[in-house]
Amino acid sequence: MKPEKEIHPPKWADVLLKWFCSERVIETLQGDLYELYAKRRSKSSKLKADYSFIGDVISSIRPFAIRKLWSKHSNTNAMFRNNLKVAWRGLVKHKMYSLIKVGGLAIGITACLLISIFVKDELSHDRNYTEVERIYRLINVSNDPADFEKWLAHQALVAQMMKNQFPEIEMAGRLIPYNWFEGGENQVRRSDRMSNAYEDSFAFMDQELLEILRPEMVYGDLESALSKPNSILISRAKADKYFPDENPIGKTLILDEDLENPKVVGGVMENPDPQNHLQFDFLISLTEREFWRGEQTSWCCSNYNVYFKLAEGINAEELQAKLTKVMQENYVPYLRERGNLYAEAVEQYRSYELQPVVDIHLYSRDLNDVLKNGDIRIVWLFSAIAFFVLVLACINFINLSTAKSANRAKEVGLRKVVGSFRSNLIGQFLTESILVTLISTAFGIMLAWVLMPFFNTISGKTLDIPFEEWWLIPSMIILAIVVGTLAGIYPAFYLSAFRPIEVISGKVSKGAKTSTLRSIMVIFQFTCSVILIVGSLVVYQQMQFMLNKDLGYDKEHVVLLQGVNSIGDKLDLLQNNLLNLSDVQSVSASNYLPVSGTKRDQNEFWKEGRSKIDKAIGAQVWHVDDDYIETLGMNLMLGRDFDKTSLRDSSSLIINQTMARELGLDDPIGARVQNWEGWTVIGVIEDFHFESMRDGIGPLALALGRFGSVVPVRVKTNNMKGTLEEITAAWDEIMPNQPIRYSFLDEVFASMYEDVQRTGSVFTGFSVLAIFVACLGLFGLSAFMVEQRSKEISIRKVLGASIKMIFSLLTINFMKLVGMSLLIGIPVSFYLMQEWLLDFEFRIEIGWIVFVVASIITTIIAIATISFESFKAAVVNPVKGLRSE
Repeated sequence: MKPEKEIHPPKWADVLLKWFCSERVIETLQGDLYELYAKRRSKSSKLKADYSFIGDVISSIRPFAIRKLWSKHSNTNAMFRNNLKVAWRGLVKHKMYSLIKVGGLAIGITACLLISIFVKDELSHDRNYTEVERIYRLINVSNDPADFEKWLAHQALVAQMMKNQFPEIEMAGRLIPYNWFEGGENQVRRSDRMSNAYEDSFAFMDQELLEILRPEMVYGDLESALSKPNSILISRAKADKYFPDENPIGKTLILDEDLENPKVVGGVMENPDPQNHLQFDFLISLTEREFWRGEQTSWCCSNYNVYFKLAEGINAEELQAKLTKVMQENYVPYLRERGNLYAEAVEQYRSYELQPVVDIHLYSRDLNDVLKNGDIRIVWLFSAIAFFVLVLACINFINLSTAKSANRAKEVGLRKVVGSFRSNLIGQFLTESILVTLISTAFGIMLAWVLMPFFNTISGKTLDIPFEEWWLIPSMIILAIVVGTLAGIYPAFYLSAFRPIEVISGKVSKGAKTSTLRSIMVIFQFTCSVILIVGSLVVYQQMQFMLNKDLGYDKEHVVLLQGVNSIGDKLDLLQNNLLNLSDVQSVSASNYLPVSGTKRDQNEFWKEGRSKIDKAIGAQVWHVDDDYIETLGMNLMLGRDFDKTSLRDSSSLIINQTMARELGLDDPIGARVQNWEGWTVIGVIEDFHFESMRDGIGPLALALGRFGSVVPVRVKTNNMKGTLEEITAAWDEIMPNQPIRYSFLDEVFASMYEDVQRTGSVFTGFSVLAIFVACLGLFGLSAFMVEQRSKEISIRKVLGASIKMIFSLLTINFMKLVGMSLLIGIPVSFYLMQEWLLDFEFRIEIGWIVFVVASIITTIIAIATISFESFKAAVVNPVKGLRSE
């Protein structure tokens, strides 16, 4: 069966052929095309054969072959057939203008199809859960005007407390998606094997959340898969990897060589649906899990995402207010008992929100969510750009149709003289418009198929054209009819309004040379192009700014050895062996790195003795060793580095400048600060970026300690290949059962801004499309103007006009329109990109050079487009233009 499937032509093209082709020719035509396809397939690749088959199908759309869906005896249908033939002949006769119309609309329809598939995919996330409309995620909200914030982390007791107090909550479950304890990444092996494998999709989940989400089970019982301590639920893919061809229930996995806490497989679920926001292959049970004494019953620490399943018919907004009241009644007294001044802010500004699970993917941008989500703004951006590209293509159609009105004037006048009604003429012109869009749609589908890999790259998706779906062809036909009608309605009414007497007197011909509406449309086209060009340049500049900004540390030449948490007491040996390599400068060990996605630990700090007087400041506490600052290339501004031989340094901190400033430490060295214990400040480091540049640099403290699943290695050579071979040999000597896994700090840093890179690619890609469509229209208009003014040009040349004068005459009006586009597009693009840049705490200032470059690009493209026909007209022999006179 597989070989036959491989040589079969594209299914959608075959369906299109059967749809439009008449019964009397379909069998012969289809047989010939199949035979031709088979010959091509035997001589070339499948891709080339597919392209050729699609071209053959498109070229088969001829009036004689089209299926007849009408009665031969109907006058109306006879009129339609006649209109169709006339429209086809017009397309064939005016090939260049037809190509411009079809090409522009095909590009617009391609953009619409690609974006529609993208939007459909984005809007379909998290909709496959059972009773999805009743599932919500709990959000913390601080409405403090000075520090508005939303976040997802809650205390361990919140879920069960709310469920017990509110009958409106049917079920409540908890999730820990953070890189915390066994969450995040681990080295994994079966208990009866010695070789470890790296996995990075671990999370903690309790049994009740599993029952809320109800993934499909392969092995085990959904109602008990996570009900036992130290149980783990794994995906089908991981079950096949670690337990091939066997039932894993009851088997054990070892994480990071923690032999005292093996994980017992309690169930196997289907692989995570790509459309769900939870993409974990390993779910560790929270049953009876207490990470430290009192953690499950205290309001002190927030580490859990909380999900609710509401009872039927419950209004989520009304429940939010009740949840907020219970939180304040319990949390505020807890804070006041400890003299925490934050209690007043909680009472005044804190509240809860319930987020529908179907909104998580697109509406979580401001939640500091560690899960990978989309952004509704990107959906709107893609949609708006596709809409405008299609509008630009429709403008081309309208402009060329009305510009050529003089050529159609005699036809309209003659038809009216012999008795045609205006409605008949409108039908004729709409038929032409719809025929053009139908052909454009066929080419648009083919072009979308070709461009889909590029589109997947810029959108970060793995989408396909859904040729197997029944709705694709009908929906594209409906789109073609709608677009054809909208694009053709104005030209149809404009052309059908000509009066025979005006045609004879020549007034129509004069009016065809100038049109205010046509000029406005050209200005609109190039204004859109200017905005997209400016957008591309600004996004590129911002990206380069972020990649090249002084970060406060040196990200170059740092190799990150990962999966070191399973090395145990051999970590010192590994570090020493690495330091013995000639090209290794320094080695550290810490999970805390200045790139997103690594370990974080937020704490509250005060000056010592002022916890009941001052408001706390939030600060990160990173546990690092005494080589961390040197290895990361950080700048120690005051004081000294850690000394691991000093017992006092176990209670010492090195803080950044922001923390010193927010704590009001004018002389920070030797100052005492506290969170739940006291610390002495021994050093101050220069502020460095440890999160995305969308955020400011917050307070941060370094404490001496080793939390080492990552070993940063600074190398001092450009011979990276040789150095990596030496590092690998040192690793293999100590960890023969675990393959080395490494990355580079600069590459990890760059990956933080993949969304910005995609935005830039979107602007660039669609800028090219918009400019191409606009230039198609401009080329068509310039060619037509040259055609209309050929006799005038010839007379001017006979009277002594130079080539330069003729060229200026033909281009000056178009360049005025481009100039007006720049005057409109530049301030609009400045405003839009300023709004976009507000997302970044650290951003560029949009300089005048951006607009100069955009203006030059637009002007050069416009001149190049117009010049071809204008120069050709300027150098032609005037005899050719006057021959008929």
